[in-house]
Amino acid sequence: MTSFDTSPQLNVWRALLALAVVFVMLATTGWTALRNQRGPTALEASVSAWEHGRIDGRRLPDAQAAPARLARFFSSLTARQRTSLAHRYPLAVGNMNGAPVELRYLANRSALQKARSVELGRVHDKRLSLAGQREAGRRMHSYEALLEPGRHILAFDPAGSGRVAEVFGNLNRADRVSVVVPGVDTELVTFQRSDHKKYAAPVGMAESLYAAERAASPATGTAVIAWADYTSPSGLGMEAATANRAEHGAARLNALLRALPGRSPVSLFCHSYGSVVCGLAAGTLPRRVTDIAVAGSPGMRAASASRLDTAARVWAMRDADDWIQDVPYLEVGGLGHGADPVSAGFGARVLSARSARGHSGYFVPGTDSLRNFAGIGVGAYRTVACAGDSDTCRADLSAATAAGRA
Repeated sequence: MTSFDTSPQLNVWRALLALAVVFVMLATTGWTALRNQRGPTALEASVSAWEHGRIDGRRLPDAQAAPARLARFFSSLTARQRTSLAHRYPLAVGNMNGAPVELRYLANRSALQKARSVELGRVHDKRLSLAGQREAGRRMHSYEALLEPGRHILAFDPAGSGRVAEVFGNLNRADRVSVVVPGVDTELVTFQRSDHKKYAAPVGMAESLYAAERAASPATGTAVIAWADYTSPSGLGMEAATANRAEHGAARLNALLRALPGRSPVSLFCHSYGSVVCGLAAGTLPRRVTDIAVAGSPGMRAASASRLDTAARVWAMRDADDWIQDVPYLEVGGLGHGADPVSAGFGARVLSARSARGHSGYFVPGTDSLRNFAGIGVGAYRTVACAGDSDTCRADLSAATAAGRA
């Protein structure tokens, strides 16, 4: 073999070629499109109605006003007035950062009931194809599941593939808050699974983390949000290879975080493409976000943890048989998501994912990955297990323990 065969230039070209091949394969096997939307969506119509509405002769504030401004408005109302607004403008109130969380739960329940009625009509609409009727049936059943007693829906939008967020625990009184940010193919009909993919869906992830956090620290009041309130890429196509969806998701994630009640610390748990969202959000996160933990990450759109420009601790993990490790960790012309977060050069605290299996096994009960997430979520850093070769992780944990911060 000649010296040219091992030159840095050739290695770069090989990497670029591998990147191109992977993205072409992903594009040709996973490209899907959202449903076309004609006219304003139901959420847009609700917000428009709100903008022109009044309550007992009093004008309503801008729905996009700062959360603190909206919180003051709602606190000035009587319970009857707040309930009236939730029923008159359910989607607007249910997605309004700054509205009381209990009122958002009420509003979204009303919105889900209306959405279920719409899909029930479509199920029996003979003008639709059989495929269209089946899709309507799937969405109707998803709405029915979200309407089950005891569920707390913090956000809901039926447009397109749909967006939703659900809270486990008492968000108003939590000592610690965790937010699960999922990856591709996250939509209304995949928000919750009851089959072998239960812990690959946002609800299963959040429920599992909530139970693990309570087991890790029974005295700590915790709340976990299953946050699927962004439009994720559908399939492993070109949308998954770019940051377009993640950029919009990062803005929405930051808006949620800045509107959360109280001042309790917040941890982000970002899976797969969700770590791209968290990476892009990192530089503008509120200071109450103390930790960003990523699993099965294709990259965080940064060359290193320090380039994320965040004061939050950055953690990363990947199990040995996760296929994501075969994706080129590059960013070229907008394709790819940058450096590998579990690489030594990235500088994250690398955690053990022992006993996790595959790309979607990080939240399965009994795994090191879930135990580590729970330790971070409740602030019990001394219980966190570093990966075997992560000197940075062990050094940081030792320093934290010595300083009394763990």
